[in-house]
Amino acid sequence: MTDLRGKTLFITGASRGIGLAIGLRAARDGANVVVAAKSSVPNPKLPGTIHTAAKAIEETGGRALAIQCDIREEDQVRAAVAQTVATFGGIDILVNNASAIWLRGTLDTPIKRFDLMQQVNARGTFLCSQACLPHLLHAANPHILTLAPPPSLDPKWWGQHTGYTLAKMGMSFVTLGLAAEFGPRGVAVNALWPRTVIATDAINMIPGVSPAQCRTPAILADAAHAILTTPSREVCGRFVIDEDILRERGTTDFSSYAVDPSQPLLTDLFLD
Repeated sequence: MTDLRGKTLFITGASRGIGLAIGLRAARDGANVVVAAKSSVPNPKLPGTIHTAAKAIEETGGRALAIQCDIREEDQVRAAVAQTVATFGGIDILVNNASAIWLRGTLDTPIKRFDLMQQVNARGTFLCSQACLPHLLHAANPHILTLAPPPSLDPKWWGQHTGYTLAKMGMSFVTLGLAAEFGPRGVAVNALWPRTVIATDAINMIPGVSPAQCRTPAILADAAHAILTTPSREVCGRFVIDEDILRERGTTDFSSYAVDPSQPLLTDLFLD
């Protein structure tokens, strides 16, 4: 399979940033893209809503369905999945992109923030996967792709921000488990993580990071496309780094992805 024409992607947190970039890349092929996110009205601090994202996807050549959905709420997730199936006839791909971040130490992490990260990141990934899997099991080339890092027990990542690391590694371990459980049944379950920091609104949470030291979300969109167009029985249980998969597929020059090619790039969290 070389493209995603006619495939239905359910993407969480797709109103902006990496989720939207993955949706737009799929839309170029003529895919159906479900924008499942909380942002239904404009926010002065965060540009983009499910409606602006859906409009951009349709202008790019895809079909879009905007669904306001908080992935912490089981009823909302199951209703969104049902609406997707009623609209497009099934689900071929789930992209677990939604994630909450808080890069502070233990004494500077409010429990409300800790709970938010666990509920959105690990629990949300599990819930969305659970809701989509009955439909993915009937798809021709089903994929679950989660934006999560390779699992790490290195204390340097845990000591800096235990709450966030726990939540993010939760997504990684859910990926590990689902791959073992559903890979043999033909569902590809993989994780994708950037080699460098990506210029999204999340970098506002990382002290001292300038967008000029980042890459654009386009690199993750192209990397996701490379994974999602691979036969599902050929790629499962992998923790893919964006650069690595693109290099495997023949990309040698990554300069076009840099926000400012003259600046040195910052390596992302959880990578040495």
